[in-house]
Amino acid sequence: MEGTIEAALDTFRAVRPRLFGIAYRMLGSASEAEDIVQDAWLRWQGTDRTAVLDPPAFLATVTTRLSINALQSARARRETYIGPWLPEPVDTSNDPTLGAERAEALGFAVLVMLERLTPTERAAYVLREAFAYDYSQICEIVQVSEAAARQLVSRARKHLAGERRREVTRHEQHRLLTAFLAAAKTGDLEALEQLFTEDVVSYSDGGGVVRASKFPVVGRVRVARFVRAFHTHFWEGVDIEEADVNGQPSVILSKAGSTFAVVIVVASGDAIDQVLWMMNPHKLAAVALRAAA
Repeated sequence: MEGTIEAALDTFRAVRPRLFGIAYRMLGSASEAEDIVQDAWLRWQGTDRTAVLDPPAFLATVTTRLSINALQSARARRETYIGPWLPEPVDTSNDPTLGAERAEALGFAVLVMLERLTPTERAAYVLREAFAYDYSQICEIVQVSEAAARQLVSRARKHLAGERRREVTRHEQHRLLTAFLAAAKTGDLEALEQLFTEDVVSYSDGGGVVRASKFPVVGRVRVARFVRAFHTHFWEGVDIEEADVNGQPSVILSKAGSTFAVVIVVASGDAIDQVLWMMNPHKLAAVALRAAA
């Protein structure tokens, strides 16, 4: 029996990064993804494994279906979330693709857009675009016909294409983030305005736990004035650490050794479309551990 459990654990460990990658992209939460992966392990333990012909496919199916169910209840909770909801940041410095063959559906902007898809559309899109599953596999996992699976992915692609802007290189994104931080810390209004697109949006996720804007701030002038308004006290005594979060150049902010924010800018062309302030302490556990290491 011990050998059987050890074999089951070895099989599970081999695919665990992929399972977490699927669950995280589905839920936008590292903590909830960990719960899903743990549930998948418990189900794998209790399964007659001699009857399972393809363990990785079985575990991916279990994880995806658990994630679909979890997403349906998570959406009800997010309807009462205080202020803008942003995905929970994850450190990708050691695993740039987070268990996927492709880094698709990992960046903050795409994860936010995925929130507008149905759970089954999201599952089909994640499995196809991030993990390159065949449609024959996707239809079995989400329990629809192959034609329906193709339609789910197609609808998701069209929905995202309508909102997605041209992505910039990593180097350009880092340049814009660095320029933004310099202007934000000094409250340079003119420099901030020059960095932003006309319809730039600033999202602050405090979750009602810490002080943060409860509404998105929209527009070049408004966002610039918003950032300038708190520069004198916000940045005082703050340590800034560059990091790779969700596959993007980011910074982790800490004060007196305690992480309190992650800041990311989303850019298209040569300007910033979005400024994301993740400040909900319940969502900072993964990056806080990195910053403390």
